[in-house]
Amino acid sequence: MKVALVCDWLTTPGGAEKVLLQLHQMYPDAPIYTSQYRPKGINWFGDADVRTGWLNFFPVKLRRFIGPLRQLYFSRLDLSDYDVVISVTGAEAKSVRTCSQKTSSKAFHLCYCHVPTQYYWQFYDKYLQNPGFGILNPLARLGLKLLVKPLRKADYRAAQRPDQFVTISHYAADQIQKYYNRQAEVIFPPVNEQEFAAQKAQKRSGFVISCRQVTWKRVDLAIRACLQVNQPLTVIGDGPEHANLVRLADGSSLIKFIPWVETKQLAKHLQSAAAYIFPSLEPFGIAPVEALAAGCPVIAYAEGGSRDIVTEKNGMLFTEQTVESLAQALQKFDQSQFNSGAVAKSATKFSTAKFTQGITKIVSSRRGNK
Repeated sequence: MKVALVCDWLTTPGGAEKVLLQLHQMYPDAPIYTSQYRPKGINWFGDADVRTGWLNFFPVKLRRFIGPLRQLYFSRLDLSDYDVVISVTGAEAKSVRTCSQKTSSKAFHLCYCHVPTQYYWQFYDKYLQNPGFGILNPLARLGLKLLVKPLRKADYRAAQRPDQFVTISHYAADQIQKYYNRQAEVIFPPVNEQEFAAQKAQKRSGFVISCRQVTWKRVDLAIRACLQVNQPLTVIGDGPEHANLVRLADGSSLIKFIPWVETKQLAKHLQSAAAYIFPSLEPFGIAPVEALAAGCPVIAYAEGGSRDIVTEKNGMLFTEQTVESLAQALQKFDQSQFNSGAVAKSATKFSTAKFTQGITKIVSSRRGNK
């Protein structure tokens, strides 16, 4: 069958890109359609046929401004000549056309949706408080207030186009039902546990966090809490909030910043940490599952996808997204209560094999209907 893959953008590495990479490995001949692609920012798809359009001429820095243009771009992208289209999206990529207006051709559209477009729906109020545009925040607020109603309508209409929804957690499935009135099957994102598995027991100390450094990831909570309880923290990654986070650490020797590292190096950091801190509200989180695979317990905010990930056997939850609540959890955390082997075993339900089986089953059923 002719398969096409679609994603919102390909500019930096992250959880969504890891899902796409696994799909690319499953369907290596499938072209990848996206709005913007920067091979220097993400070098995972050098052997892929990545196809972009006119939006690729826009600077990546303008990505937050051009949501309506992405909606327009994807809504006019006709992929009806394919048998199966798999979109990986948390924004506008689900808008692609899979039913031709000129011919009778129709593609089966499987949408792997992380969550309904957050800046239109669940996190709209938070985006208004801090759109993340710096000195242009007042302009961004005005634009979002003026455009949110038509953008929500367009986003809802786009969400009716896919033939089937799959999502990353039960929390995300609830959000898709709430905002799009669509049911979604849960297939957890893939994590290659073997890449993070420790070969031998190691001495563990300090805490670690690895993510894109944007406001809603709440890296600031991890830094403030570790400073408050006088515990070391390794912060891995980069992003628009990096300079603010460095200022927040104020030169403390407790906080160590490391740029993005390859998987082997990341695994070493996770294998030597006492626990991974996951302070953000997210529909899922591949990074904390990678930590589990490395035998590293996870301390997570008790909302969102973390409830599918963290149990009393592999970590602990803190109830409020505040410095005080996280600091209390860090003080209560007892490394001796966790067995690294048992923690690593808890990551097996998020394996690439289970992800591949789930997606293949859906696509194969479509093959039988052709």
